Amino acid sequence: MLVIGICGASGSGKSTLAEELCQAIGPGAMILNHDSYYRDHAHLSFEERALLNYDEPRIFDHDLVLRDVETLLAGKPITRKAYDYSQHRRADSSELVYPTDVLIIEGIHVFHDERLCELMFLKLYMSVEPDICLLRRITRDINERGRAIDNISAQYLTTVKPMYDRYIRNYIELADVIVAHGGRNARIVAILAGYVRDTLGGLDP
Repeated sequence: MLVIGICGASGSGKSTLAEELCQAIGPGAMILNHDSYYRDHAHLSFEERALLNYDEPRIFDHDLVLRDVETLLAGKPITRKAYDYSQHRRADSSELVYPTDVLIIEGIHVFHDERLCELMFLKLYMSVEPDICLLRRITRDINERGRAIDNISAQYLTTVKPMYDRYIRNYIELADVIVAHGGRNARIVAILAGYVRDTLGGLDP
């Protein structure tokens, strides 16, 4: 199984690129969303959970991500992880996820854990202007998560931008490929999918 990591700022097009690449590669590819691995803070009230910094690396359960990826690489299934943004709680299920030829992991801190990076065949970084990312984030949070603009702007100023400046912008140094113009870059998708298919074809059966 080949592991591909897609990293970049919130709103940079990571999910879109993952979906486009997954489609281009074919049925042998699947996506693992890093956002599904937020730590579960069941001991906190809803109000306390809402105030947590969800753009900081330690909010993710990196050990669990690593364990799941290693399990898939070993040819064994994992249980599906999920996150309920309306309640700020994990929403895992007992559904089994089986290994495929290609595993695409996308998220803002996918490159944070060196152990996970070492398992990646290819590391992609989304290079998009911060103001474009902000506009995309506003649209997504209003339409998909039912949030108000005041709440979005406050979070952007207090956590999103500071964490981007401190961590996420520097992940570009770890990338094998820098992707510009967002996730709907048809040319780069075709090139990457062809490269992955060629690599899979050259692997020993």
